[in-house]
Amino acid sequence: MSTSMRNAIDIGGGYIVTTDNSGGIGEKPQDIVTVPDRITAYFATRVALLEQWAAHAEPVAILIHNFSGSASWKNYVAGVTDLFHESGLEVPSISGSSETNMELVQSAMAVTMIGKKIESPTEENSSWFTYGSPLVGDEVRDRAEEIASVALIHAAKKSGIIHRVWPVGSRGILEEVRLMVGNEEARVESVLDTAKSAGPSTVVILAVLETQVAKAEVLFGAYLNKLTIIT
Repeated sequence: MSTSMRNAIDIGGGYIVTTDNSGGIGEKPQDIVTVPDRITAYFATRVALLEQWAAHAEPVAILIHNFSGSASWKNYVAGVTDLFHESGLEVPSISGSSETNMELVQSAMAVTMIGKKIESPTEENSSWFTYGSPLVGDEVRDRAEEIASVALIHAAKKSGIIHRVWPVGSRGILEEVRLMVGNEEARVESVLDTAKSAGPSTVVILAVLETQVAKAEVLFGAYLNKLTIIT
């Protein structure tokens, strides 16, 4: 099965760049979804990290683009740091800039991550699964227990249980599978709604080594579901 690289740019020299942005989500009165800035940054960083993993890379530096005002900067940095601490990873160097000349009425920010490629494992003798539930908007806050855990994904990567990570975003599971396998006619069978947006990658697609499926089921629990890909 041929596969593609997700929302990542190979800039040469073994380096990969990924990014995610957020608008209208934060602490400003006119934001559409009201959450702490720290949480906004956490989820933007989460998407960028998962896309690094999808490209078989590990992060080495982070840039924060802050359009919410200087008061939000420290909370955005804290959110980035929270994600790495939760994942069990060392926090990379963090830099960036804040827009202080113009005050926006809604929150806006982005996280850009630079990573270094690592050896790509084979996907042979693997089975496909989804982990997590597709959630968007207030569902992310209200159904947090259904969100795929980056800590567990990292643990599975380290122990060799999974060979591939592919985050699902606003396009939904089916469209992500088609992008992943490079086939616009691919179909899937899943107990989940495969057309629903997964917001900040609340669900991921995993390639699990067939000999490790039992361990994966124990590690990931009830939100690990079989995914059949038909190409």
